[in-house]
Amino acid sequence: MTEAFAVPITVRGYELDTQGHLNQAEYLHYAEHARWEFLRSMGIQQDKLLATGVGPVTMETTIRFLRELRGGDLVDVTCAFEWGAGKSFRLVQRFVLSDGTLAAELTAVCGLLDLAERRLVPDPRARLSALADNPDPIDG
Repeated sequence: MTEAFAVPITVRGYELDTQGHLNQAEYLHYAEHARWEFLRSMGIQQDKLLATGVGPVTMETTIRFLRELRGGDLVDVTCAFEWGAGKSFRLVQRFVLSDGTLAAELTAVCGLLDLAERRLVPDPRARLSALADNPDPIDG
């Protein structure tokens, strides 16, 4: 697993909870934004996926909160694939503060849904590679 890809995000005041740290739901928003940017960096646009009849799905998400994120913090949200054999794969995302502190780690079990059949495609790695202008991050 490589983590060459990261999206910088500044924590905004309206995203904070009553304790003054990033609301837990916002981690999902940050992760989703980073995933789409990751795909876009490979040349896989959302409309390109839909035009080929597939769409990404998330089946499970686990977040480990390690350090709080507060308003104004700059956090890099990384994104990397972990492949196994089968229809699903993992996306591992780390939330890293500018000083290198790991604030959170999110692991998602994902797949590519065939939009006509409403079933996962059998080889999501190959399908993504075929769609990518730059498939290097797919293979790690």
